Amino acid sequence: MATTVALRNRRERLLQTLWFEAGGLLLVTPMLAWVSGTRAGESLALLVALSVAVMLWAALYNTAFDRLEAHFAGRVASERPHRLRVVHAVGLEVSSVLATCPIIVAMTGLGWWQALAVDIALGAVYAAYGYLYHWLFDHLRPVRG
Repeated sequence: MATTVALRNRRERLLQTLWFEAGGLLLVTPMLAWVSGTRAGESLALLVALSVAVMLWAALYNTAFDRLEAHFAGRVASERPHRLRVVHAVGLEVSSVLATCPIIVAMTGLGWWQALAVDIALGAVYAAYGYLYHWLFDHLRPVRG
């Protein structure tokens, strides 16, 4: 018999996603402007476009990941072990390249390989941020059964 595990409701999932994206914009915009030599406004515009694309994907990805974890491991996200947190963060960033690379090409005029390099660099930064953010979110706002 399967164990029923509580998951985050839609409101919590929306808060989790919006806070993640807002924090990412605050942290990454100045870094991207500095590294790319562009104005902060240009970096912000690109990151907002990427954030919207990833936000939509992340909501689906996180919900699916949580449901699979609940089904196969019988636990909630706030009980997720370190190893699976790494898989979660890296999996989200790797899969989101499909949505973000075309946006980078369109908004920057970079070629596909250059855009992929930018996307990989941003993905690495966001994977590290995602690991820390979701760990903190899960501990400050644990799922209540």
